[in-house]
Amino acid sequence: MTMTLEALRSQVPELETYLKYMPKELEQRCYIKIYPPGTIIHQKDYKLNYFGIIAKGEHRVINEFQNGNVYMIEKNEPVDFIGEVTILAGMEQTSVTIETLTETTAILFSRRDFEAWIAQDIHFLRLVAGKVAYKLYRSSYNRGARLFYPPQFILLDHILKYAAAEHIEEKKKVLVKKTRQQLYEECGITIKTLNRIIKKLAEDQVLSVEHGKISMDLREYHRARELVHHYINY
Repeated sequence: MTMTLEALRSQVPELETYLKYMPKELEQRCYIKIYPPGTIIHQKDYKLNYFGIIAKGEHRVINEFQNGNVYMIEKNEPVDFIGEVTILAGMEQTSVTIETLTETTAILFSRRDFEAWIAQDIHFLRLVAGKVAYKLYRSSYNRGARLFYPPQFILLDHILKYAAAEHIEEKKKVLVKKTRQQLYEECGITIKTLNRIIKKLAEDQVLSVEHGKISMDLREYHRARELVHHYINY
């Protein structure tokens, strides 16, 4: 059964902030698409003919290189947009690849309709511009850290944030459910270097390795925080 825009707006009340002044005619021309996990929504260097509003689901933005390397720029949650950077920059082809992490529901518009919409709806244009600015700020902030700090601190920062998000203070221990490939893509550290760093951090008792996976208990968590306290604030 095809989901209607009315039903989606009812399920995701936050959408009203974005669709408040949407031209009525676009209600008939847009369509809703549901992507399974692991789906490429759009590929880097492909022509972009549409704009999307992600109402449900998580996705990641990645940069793919000709040598086969993949680098994750960011992970985003709803409400978010598809194609806004490419269109606002006046470019025809996308600069990144977007891949769903969970089942994702998006409202899709033609590129022409989106361009006409933002030309007449300053409220929506400000929301889109604000989201672009926030992503740029976050990317610049994180990139600065990755350029300045050594890889062991980058990895430990990543693990600490993961542990905090998994409520380690309550659970007392967490298992990092990420492969080395995923850590490489998210941290920008080669797998060979990752393995060397993980071994050293385990020797320093700031994390453990169980059946090839990284784990961290509360004692290790607090020790790791002390190790990086000079540049990480929690």
